[in-house]
Amino acid sequence: MADTGEAAERMALTLSEGGLQKATARVLAALMFADADSVTAPDLAERLSISSGSVSGAIKMLSTVGLIERVPAPGSRREHYRLREGAWATLMSTQNGLIQAMFEAADEGIAAAGPDSLAAGRLEEMRDFYGFMFREMPALVDRWRAEYPNRRAESR
Repeated sequence: MADTGEAAERMALTLSEGGLQKATARVLAALMFADADSVTAPDLAERLSISSGSVSGAIKMLSTVGLIERVPAPGSRREHYRLREGAWATLMSTQNGLIQAMFEAADEGIAAAGPDSLAAGRLEEMRDFYGFMFREMPALVDRWRAEYPNRRAESR
């Protein structure tokens, strides 16, 4: 069997090169390669040799964008986390609070800068882009969800 630790670190490197903070990328990769359904934050910190604060920040960010979720773990007093089913579609869907937050931040920026300012012109493009994404993503995600089960069955 291949070394999943090495594969997870390569994936984390790719994710961090794509813009994720290094600790967040490593936590996401560790959750993707975990041999258990869910993992605790202390387990992640120990496995990755990073601080509990780094893990906490990564969990918050990954939860905010819909990639991971907290799950019940009967008999455990610690919170457990796992990669969310349909995580990648969720990341690009309206369930992603970041898309809405970016839209709102741009809108607030326009109000603060004034509608005729140079900043407003830049912020309008940002707001309009995120508004477009927010409107268009659901149809694209629906198409993915309709096609994915068929693709998965064909690859088996």
